[in-house]
Amino acid sequence: MLKKIAIGLLVCFTISSCQDDLDDVITPASTLEINDFIWKAMNAFYLYKPDSPNLADDSFTTNEAYANYLNSFATPEGLFNDLLAQQDRFSIIVDNYVDLENSLDGINFTTGMQFGLVNISDSNSVFGFVRYVVPNSPASEAGIERGMLFNRVNGETLTPNTNFNSLFGGNNYTIGLAEFDGTELSSLSTEISLSKIQLTENPIYSVEVIEVDNTKVGYLMYNAFRSNFDSQLNTVFANFKSENIDELILDLRYNSGGSIETAKDLASMVTGQFEGEIFAFEHYNDNFNDEELRFDNQIRTGANINSLNLNRVYILTGFSTASASELVINALKPYINVVQIGQTTVGKFEGSVTLYDSANFRRDGASINHFYAIQPLILKTANANGVTDYFEGLAPDITLNEDYTNLGVIGNQNEPLLNRALEEMGLDLTEGKPSMPLFQRSSELLFENQSLQPTYQRMYIEKN
Repeated sequence: MLKKIAIGLLVCFTISSCQDDLDDVITPASTLEINDFIWKAMNAFYLYKPDSPNLADDSFTTNEAYANYLNSFATPEGLFNDLLAQQDRFSIIVDNYVDLENSLDGINFTTGMQFGLVNISDSNSVFGFVRYVVPNSPASEAGIERGMLFNRVNGETLTPNTNFNSLFGGNNYTIGLAEFDGTELSSLSTEISLSKIQLTENPIYSVEVIEVDNTKVGYLMYNAFRSNFDSQLNTVFANFKSENIDELILDLRYNSGGSIETAKDLASMVTGQFEGEIFAFEHYNDNFNDEELRFDNQIRTGANINSLNLNRVYILTGFSTASASELVINALKPYINVVQIGQTTVGKFEGSVTLYDSANFRRDGASINHFYAIQPLILKTANANGVTDYFEGLAPDITLNEDYTNLGVIGNQNEPLLNRALEEMGLDLTEGKPSMPLFQRSSELLFENQSLQPTYQRMYIEKN
């Protein structure tokens, strides 16, 4: 990727974030030093640099002007936010990159209860619904199950004006269960207390081979593109291949993104017949050459990809489907029939990289005097036909909202979204059909617990 950094972009001003190597003696970095690192990293890499006036190469004609600008921000976060372009919804700064690195590996401080909060339109009613529960987590041990509803946290009734970040940001909380009868939301007396622990979540949540009407259908709920689970993902497809599945349902409804390389490999597992063809284009700012990503036949470990050579895939999506998940959908469309079922996706086609305070902005040699890092948008993806800039998300071919009163069992053929995919295949489902949904009112997703994690809705390259 780093093919042509313009000479002078990385030339140090007299104010330098480069720290002297004093046998690892830690001297806390000043805000000015951290701000210097942030500006230089953004000036070099930021995708939307042309839309951020203070990042122009000629923004500051003297060292004094540059120093005055950096000093005008009391915090690194203040400077970072000032440099963001108006259309940027996803670049982040962290003050502890160890937490970010852990999250990239699926290690987060969590209860294991994965949930969303919904506001019923034209009302003040807000409730949480449990999407799924991470095995061997505090939530699973407390008896939390998919489909449970709650409308209170720490005794506070949820409303659209609740500060959800504050409420769920602590180390523990108590939820009050609720029920919905199709018209009214009512509180139940049961309350469940949950505490967070450091937990590693396997993104491969559910794998099934469903036989219906003499057809074998592979089903995979995959909840994050995490590179350290690539071998396990490849094994899933080896099993699908040995089972000689006829169709594949890829469930990405709760998948907010992750590694671009893993997304490419997953697409190659679904197909296999397009090796060497364009998977996607990566477009950078003018400091770098654009790149081509191509379908290949190996995961990053060097193991051969287990490909299914399918010409059609059914992908389940939701309001949380983002970034690398959207990349898979968009990149496969020029090649095979992608049947998207569910809800419109988030609309994130840009990718990031983690930049550290080091001479080349990589992890090796990062300053020991602070733990700030940034993960700005540095590229945007386009498929082989040039399709990109889907700010409004990717609309489904078949719109189907989740029924919060009957979420169903993940991986079971009667789960409503999975069942709709089976139906679209033309299979005989007379022996299994979900009940009519009770929840038919329009609603808005206000919050999801994943938003508290630093990797939320991220799509990134791993060059460090």
